[in-house]
Amino acid sequence: MTGPIPMAFYAPLKAPDHPVPSGDRTVARNLLRGLSAAGFAPEVFSRLRSHDPAGDGDRQHAIQVEAEAEARAIVARCRAAPEHARPRLWFTYHVYYKAPDWIGPAVARAMALPYVVAEGSRAGKRAASPWRLGHAGAEAALDQAALVFVLNEADRDGLARARPPGQRLVALPPFVTTLPAEPVARTAAAGPARLLAVAMMREGDKLASYRLLADALGHLEPASWTLDIVGDGPAKPEVERLFAAFGARVALCGAMSGAALDAAYASHDLLLWPAVNEAFGMVLLEAQAAGCPVVAGHFGGVAGVVRDGITGRLTPPGDAPAFAAATAALIAAPAQRRAMGVAARRFVVQERSLQATAGILRESLLGLLGGSPS
Repeated sequence: MTGPIPMAFYAPLKAPDHPVPSGDRTVARNLLRGLSAAGFAPEVFSRLRSHDPAGDGDRQHAIQVEAEAEARAIVARCRAAPEHARPRLWFTYHVYYKAPDWIGPAVARAMALPYVVAEGSRAGKRAASPWRLGHAGAEAALDQAALVFVLNEADRDGLARARPPGQRLVALPPFVTTLPAEPVARTAAAGPARLLAVAMMREGDKLASYRLLADALGHLEPASWTLDIVGDGPAKPEVERLFAAFGARVALCGAMSGAALDAAYASHDLLLWPAVNEAFGMVLLEAQAAGCPVVAGHFGGVAGVVRDGITGRLTPPGDAPAFAAATAALIAAPAQRRAMGVAARRFVVQERSLQATAGILRESLLGLLGGSPS
């Protein structure tokens, strides 16, 4: 290769520069960095958000119409560009019935580009639901994809059952793009265990996780722990209410990012997150990168980012007593926590780093373009 290969990038659920932070935005940004490290020049070709959370058929139709118009404009733009500047493939992150891709497949067909999806999921039961139009769009996009990167192994069976001839499914586990400084070796600290939770405060699954966490804490010996909660959002008053009974043992620290968040991970003994309906949970990887072991609920693809019994503990989905028991066991075993923290850091460095992921992206995508890794 003589230089980075131009490619189109699109995230119909949430653009990578969307102002509201979330796990989806983090993954989109990480993929852009991963693609750049793999020798590509990804450009965000659309910021149209196709997300319909409510099952509103009229909204889905309006999104489709707007997306089709945008696809035509993108095709005209590509045809007007010099050949060397045109994208060589189209890469869409996260396609499912609530956020279909109406743009990428149309542009890819018109420009004869390979169409690639990262994190696609199929849900046949939605074909007759209020999301039937979004479902149809997502299925059509996934049918057209030459390659689907599987970020969440819980999606694999559904993708494999409906896989069209010639389509490849390639594992691309969630990853981090930067590693905090090597954590200082943890020593036994006097006093209660320092617990941490990091999550947006919003209605739905996040608030359900906070409720389950508060329930679990009620099963712990009061003097054995403190909890710092990092996060903010519209459900903050409800989160405050949930944890008010614990008094000074729980501190709400507001939102953090960057070095401040890395320092929070590194200075705590355990990250706790029930992970209700999480696809995988990027904070679980971030904590482990800083040498902080985790206790998490075994939802979705969480098992793909936590090595149960090695880098942390997974507990049955939605089971507050089991979550509390796993937490209590690790609070009482500081040596085991320290060993898990070391293993967690090693796991992320060796298997979930930018370098490891760039290799997967490079080999898979160059194969579509008729090239080979150099």
